[in-house]
Amino acid sequence: MRRRRQPPKQKGAPKWMVTFSDLVTLVLVFFILLFSMSQIDKIKFEAIAESFKTKSVFDNNPSIVPAENPAEEVKKEESQTNEKKLDKLADEVQKYLEKNGLEEVATATRNERGVVLVLQEQIIFGTGEAVVLPDAHSFLRKIGTLLEGMPNLIKVEGHTDNRPIKNSYYPSNWELSSARSSSVIRYLISNHKVDPARFIAVGYGDTRPIVPNTSKENFQKNRRVEIIISDPKFDENNK
Repeated sequence: MRRRRQPPKQKGAPKWMVTFSDLVTLVLVFFILLFSMSQIDKIKFEAIAESFKTKSVFDNNPSIVPAENPAEEVKKEESQTNEKKLDKLADEVQKYLEKNGLEEVATATRNERGVVLVLQEQIIFGTGEAVVLPDAHSFLRKIGTLLEGMPNLIKVEGHTDNRPIKNSYYPSNWELSSARSSSVIRYLISNHKVDPARFIAVGYGDTRPIVPNTSKENFQKNRRVEIIISDPKFDENNK
């Protein structure tokens, strides 16, 4: 009786082990790939974050495309519009003064402060008084109408000559000049739709004369009220 020959034993690892090893290798490669990608993203993220910290990059050129920053363009257009409104206001007031023969007692000028209206005392107040005269109402109504269409801040300054005043109402020129600027503001607010928050009332007394207090004519010029429709670009603190 012959014995059945046994199949020769295969050398090396079983076939399933090879397949398993290949699978493990693929999984390992996959995780290595994910890890490497995450490291690259992290580096990129850190680089972007660092660039945001460097303000100078955006300060010099806020837009990727030069001269095409919408916010800057809007701001520039608003500034130009405001300039035109101030120029128009100064022109209209000057024409009103010329038409009504008031050039000798009132002026309208356009400078770095904005539009400066200078009203001498006799056109708006009685001597030593702070009640707006009826004759001044038409002029102030004209100013108030123009101011309704503008958002600018309005500073009203009261000025006197250097002769002392002392009565039951005003102990000194400080009180008189302050009362006059307040009266002008009160009139404009009462008769026009102008936000009270836009106004600043200041009394300078005799501390800012425009001519020396040496004659009757000069005294008259120094007794005045100035209405400044401010230019937003002007910094009062740096004048």
